[in-house]
Amino acid sequence: MKKIAFVTGATSGIGEAIAKALAADHSVVICGRRKERLEKLANELRLNTEVFELSFDVSDSAAVNAAIESLPKEWQDIEVLINNAGNAHGRAPIHQGDLADWDAMIDSNLKGLLYVTRAISPRMVERKSGDIINIGSIAGKEVYPEGNVYCASKFGVDAATNGMRMDLNPYGIRVVGIHPGLVETEFSMVRFKGDEGKSESVYRGITPLYAKDIAETVKFVIDRPPHVTLADITIFPTAQASSTMVHRQS
Repeated sequence: MKKIAFVTGATSGIGEAIAKALAADHSVVICGRRKERLEKLANELRLNTEVFELSFDVSDSAAVNAAIESLPKEWQDIEVLINNAGNAHGRAPIHQGDLADWDAMIDSNLKGLLYVTRAISPRMVERKSGDIINIGSIAGKEVYPEGNVYCASKFGVDAATNGMRMDLNPYGIRVVGIHPGLVETEFSMVRFKGDEGKSESVYRGITPLYAKDIAETVKFVIDRPPHVTLADITIFPTAQASSTMVHRQS
């Protein structure tokens, strides 16, 4: 079996693209809540590599531990962990925020990433090798109006990533944060709760990033020689200069 990569949030968007990009060189554990999508992706990936499917919600610590403990012995030595699962839910000023949306973002974006890392990293420490790549966001570098709690969750991801890098440094484990700007995926449809007009407006007048762009970056990071860590990467579409500055063609 090839080196094993573990990808959360693999049923769509960036996670799906990462699983496909890594399949050429890795055996892949794909994780997500939507079983039908997992099965479809697994069938596609099996044309090129070994695949194992795990269906669980990263925000449920017991489910995370049960799923990872269920891996057969030959799948337990995970060399690459991609913490990709997460979402944005709604936009609102702080005094109008929806508490259920706040919980969903903190639970998946930050706590879920920590739960999965806690379950997988001890074996990396034992082996003194491994890569942990956390998919953050420009929202973890710059706050913008009505993004308060989403930004807080992604700032947390950035802080956790830097802390992980320090804690795991003695064990030769590379820890990387990748922080995309505007990427056209299902992200905006989820954030705006299925409102197609609002979702489309996010990308109107620009050529955004695509999931494949982030996946190619992940593969590039993993393929660097062992002595090289690309620790912190921000990726924008060319039309974007910051979290709030985007040049749109009329």
